Amino acid sequence: MNSGELIDRLLAVLDEDVLPLTSEAVKQGNKIFGAAILKKSNLDLVIAGTNEETENPLFHGEISCLNRFWALPEKVRPDPKQCLFLSSHEPCSLCLSAITWSGFDNFYYLFSYEDSRDEFAIPHDLNILNEVFKCDDGSYAPVNAYWRSYYLVDLVEKESGPKQQSRMDKINALWKQYGRLSTSYQDKKSQQYIPLA
Repeated sequence: MNSGELIDRLLAVLDEDVLPLTSEAVKQGNKIFGAAILKKSNLDLVIAGTNEETENPLFHGEISCLNRFWALPEKVRPDPKQCLFLSSHEPCSLCLSAITWSGFDNFYYLFSYEDSRDEFAIPHDLNILNEVFKCDDGSYAPVNAYWRSYYLVDLVEKESGPKQQSRMDKINALWKQYGRLSTSYQDKKSQQYIPLA
């Protein structure tokens, strides 16, 4: 499978599997973050999850997805090293650690920390990385001894060929859908107790 087919599949999973879960969760007052786990071998979806922090502030989208993954029976749960981890937004320090401790050797994401701060009015990822870890601008190592991270927008921008524009169109469509969900979340967030709303 080439990189373009991989990108197409990851964008489809965000649109068809993660976004519907997130749409429902936002109605309950949760943030717009979600995640999915796919098999590397055939890109079949293993599990998807979304933010559930109104139940527990630790249940970020990635954490909820990981909880669902580890709740699968062992005989059907693939080894994390045989999986791709996909996140709607660049994982925060909590989720970076959870992905690492869970044994995944990669993650892909659609929206960057800057996008979360500037477009979705959720600055906490960058603030925590800066205040706690002194990582200016969220500058963790995207390639390290544990995993490699991939920003989907960068992957598409590095492409050439006739499908590049259609992939950017798909990303822009996802931006609009997440933007609408973000507006809904921002309008309702005062109705829930969320420590970092």
